[in-house]
Amino acid sequence: MTDRPATNRLPFTLPRLGLGTAPLGGLFEDVSDEEAAATLKAAAEGGMSYVDTAPRYGHGLAERRLGRLLPSSGGAGPVISTKTGWLLRPRPDGSPGEVITDWTERGIRESLESSLARLGRSSVDILYLHDAERFPDEIRRTAYPAVRRLREEGLVKAIGFGMNHSAPLASYVAEFEVDVVLVAGRLSLLDHEALTELLPLCARTGTAVVVGGVFNTGLLADPVPGAMFNYQPATAASLERARQCRALCDAYEVPLPAAAIQFPLLHGAVDSVVLGCRSAAEVTANVAAARFPVPDELWQRLARAGFVPERLLAERVG
Repeated sequence: MTDRPATNRLPFTLPRLGLGTAPLGGLFEDVSDEEAAATLKAAAEGGMSYVDTAPRYGHGLAERRLGRLLPSSGGAGPVISTKTGWLLRPRPDGSPGEVITDWTERGIRESLESSLARLGRSSVDILYLHDAERFPDEIRRTAYPAVRRLREEGLVKAIGFGMNHSAPLASYVAEFEVDVVLVAGRLSLLDHEALTELLPLCARTGTAVVVGGVFNTGLLADPVPGAMFNYQPATAASLERARQCRALCDAYEVPLPAAAIQFPLLHGAVDSVVLGCRSAAEVTANVAAARFPVPDELWQRLARAGFVPERLLAERVG
């Protein structure tokens, strides 16, 4: 397969399936401590041995929950990634306050130190510069050199960028020595943006790729009226397109989420898919969907309808 890099810059192997913890930070609706514990237990039992988090997920709540509920560092725990570039500033009463950008070395270090304290760890596996698309000068001048030093010091094993936009990610991969990128929402059955430049570049450079947002904020999980598409209410056209995709899957008795989860892994440069889950039931359903057999005939039918680029299937069998 031409898109699988000969070598990978990561010093470890990324699990194929990971847990995104924005829901455990209260994204869209609150999650209780009991529900969070059950979610993490189900993820561990289901083989979701990669956990992605960030300070901005619930103003530190997701990280604090992971610190309480995951095995301590040094044990047989999951691969953990967190993010930097934004500092939490609580109010005097201790309640969540503002979130500010800080791409200075001091800010990057403060962010990581705070994350490590919440996580109860001395290091993490991956540190992403978070939503850095509007700050190329700051990244070039201070932030990227800072995370490189953190990697050299052993506080993180790998560094990269995480965001919802593929073009800025490609620019950063081209300019910097990047171990891994996390791209959310730009490689799905409804959005192929990452295929144009980012993934071919990552394949050439040996940059690992993590894909999030495979449901495009819910539309590809359950295309019903009122569903969200990329954090906005789905338009009638988007809803109809998702329903067409579901109808094709139904014809082959394949759940739409199964095709949505497995689609990014058709590309040889993709190492892992991260799924945001807010309950043990969601974990169980997503793990089952990730393992559900998708026949080649369905991939071919989805390709003819424009949901899967033809070249991915050609490379898959070539």
